[in-house]
Amino acid sequence: MGYVIRSIRADEWPAVKELRLDSLRDPVAHLAFLETYEEAVARPDSFWEDRAAGAAEGETGAQHFVAEGSDGRWLGQLVVLLEEAGTTDWAGFPVERRQGHIVGVYIQPEARGGELTRALFAAGLEWAWGAGAERVRLIVHEDNGRAQGLYRKVGFVPSGIRVSLPQVAGESELEFVLERD
Repeated sequence: MGYVIRSIRADEWPAVKELRLDSLRDPVAHLAFLETYEEAVARPDSFWEDRAAGAAEGETGAQHFVAEGSDGRWLGQLVVLLEEAGTTDWAGFPVERRQGHIVGVYIQPEARGGELTRALFAAGLEWAWGAGAERVRLIVHEDNGRAQGLYRKVGFVPSGIRVSLPQVAGESELEFVLERD
């Protein structure tokens, strides 16, 4: 399967929306994402335009990478957000040093299990390191063993930090990190 890994362009917001909706239809979406298909599909186009523009090619605070198949179809994605030292993250934890935060990881079922995922992560990590990140992290649901296995394969390890999910009592997510060499 041929593909190219690249950053999105701001005008590709319809494809960003389509792939996000695909990801939210996945059987384990409830473990992987903090929004539902119904919430996402109800968002106005302006939301998707802003989302794409904020992480498009050339942006400095975030970067949205896609694996584009030879037929132009998007086969997978991940987004890297930069978090600055001295700020507080989305869960209320202090950010102690500049770091990348990977979110929105999704690979179409037919593209899973190959090098495409590693290539997406390599692109995201290269961008984060180039932006001065000292480490990169991601958050994964405690019951999402498939994703945890993938993250370990690309070099991430559990940090020991557990994040409670207020929307689902008794459930948590785990932080996985990769330190810069």
